[in-house]
Amino acid sequence: MKKFFLSLLCLGFVVLSCNKNDDDPILEEEVIEVPEEEVPVVVDIEVQNFFWQTLNLYYFWQGDVPDLADDRFDTQAGYEEFLSANPEPVDFLENKLLFSEDRFTFYSDDYTDLVNSSAGVSKSNGLQFGLSLIGDTDDVFGYVEYIIKGSDASNKDIKRGEVFTGVNGTNLNRTNYIDLLFGDNDTYTLNMAEIVDNTISPINKEVTLTKQEGLQEDPIFVTEVIISGDRKIGYFMYNQFVSGSEDDMNAVFADFISQGVTDLVLDLRYNLGGRGSTATILASLIKGTSTSDLLFRTIYNAKLQAEFDSSSTDNYFVSTTGAFDGNSNAALNTLNLSQVYIIATSSSASASELVMVGLEPYINVVHIGSTTVGKNQGSVLFVDDPEGGNVYDETRVNNINPNVQWGLQPIISRVENSAGFSDYADGLIPDIELDEDITNLGVLGDANEPLLARAIQEITGIGAKRNFDVIIPARVISSSKLHDPRNATLLLNNSVPTSKFSLTQKK
Repeated sequence: MKKFFLSLLCLGFVVLSCNKNDDDPILEEEVIEVPEEEVPVVVDIEVQNFFWQTLNLYYFWQGDVPDLADDRFDTQAGYEEFLSANPEPVDFLENKLLFSEDRFTFYSDDYTDLVNSSAGVSKSNGLQFGLSLIGDTDDVFGYVEYIIKGSDASNKDIKRGEVFTGVNGTNLNRTNYIDLLFGDNDTYTLNMAEIVDNTISPINKEVTLTKQEGLQEDPIFVTEVIISGDRKIGYFMYNQFVSGSEDDMNAVFADFISQGVTDLVLDLRYNLGGRGSTATILASLIKGTSTSDLLFRTIYNAKLQAEFDSSSTDNYFVSTTGAFDGNSNAALNTLNLSQVYIIATSSSASASELVMVGLEPYINVVHIGSTTVGKNQGSVLFVDDPEGGNVYDETRVNNINPNVQWGLQPIISRVENSAGFSDYADGLIPDIELDEDITNLGVLGDANEPLLARAIQEITGIGAKRNFDVIIPARVISSSKLHDPRNATLLLNNSVPTSKFSLTQKK
């Protein structure tokens, strides 16, 4: 892609002169005409070109964005003039190219950040927390949801259920919480609080946490087998659909089978999504391995849809863990269930919702919790690699334009289940509504933790008189995960047939 030079016209300058016959100098203003000359100012439009080329071909809403139309430019010069008139890549992307209803496209000026994020690797102190408002005020408090094993937070005096109201001595509110908790500081100190008689009050406790590069979270957070009456209930808390975790999931289900599990509670309450292929394997571990049964279908923009066949759109249940990302292609240890209990909340999205929706035509899915995020869309990571169709491929990193290291992860499809259902952009409504109670979050995996206890009650019918009243519901305005849109992803496992398309400059 060319670089362009803008002309600057030098109009003149002021000259000071002195009169020899006078004691005092006389100031004279003289305008001297200077011939127009070229003063080179570089306008680099390589990033803008990468954005436009990628979205013009793959973006789900390509037909709804006028500046992405195939006939938007008559000439190459007109195209280049349009790009150079938008010198700031982020402004160009957000204000010219993205559809107004798009909530989930994201990007980074370093594509490796997005690669690491999809693998569960991040710069983090390991504290996962929710944020809510104090009463009807703009004051904000945080509450600990869980702590990543092996993180800085795991070595500090802080645990699930504790609350905080300040950072570095400053009380949190709607205006400042982003800067204080998600700013550039790698280290911050939480000012802790307590809840007494439904009132949140500061206490004399501080916890200092430091973010560490390359923290990798194990997505399999808790597994238990709970015996209640004549039922053996497998409990599986899974916090991100990470490729490479499939063999470990398969081992968990093998253990469930060996212990004679009769029922499954799948806890996705903090799972914002991830790899679609991993979601397919989890669904198959639950329902069965009939590879002729369709789990979900992807619908693309009109231009792509006309080129794709079913191999690029249809995703079936599978019978093995696959041989990718270190997996052994082992046969799945499926439970072959006719019913599953899934805990999902306003922090459950994308691949989590896909498992629920994909299973529903085949087995009874009992959703316990609250309404989910509502992400019925899929995305793919793109980099500036025109010969590879701009689709990120770890074997082609040497082909990525060295001048453009951006990563773009746009929405490229809508997903639907085998019954054609995809209308859940407003979230999946629970069958049994129960918010987490900040005054009683409980211990994850413990039979008395409220959401799990409610699932057990539904399975066994025992404890029907238990009180599940919620005192302070976890109504999140944000969280350590929700703040970063990269977490709410459905990464498509279909290969995009890039050989059918050309990513070259407009002519």
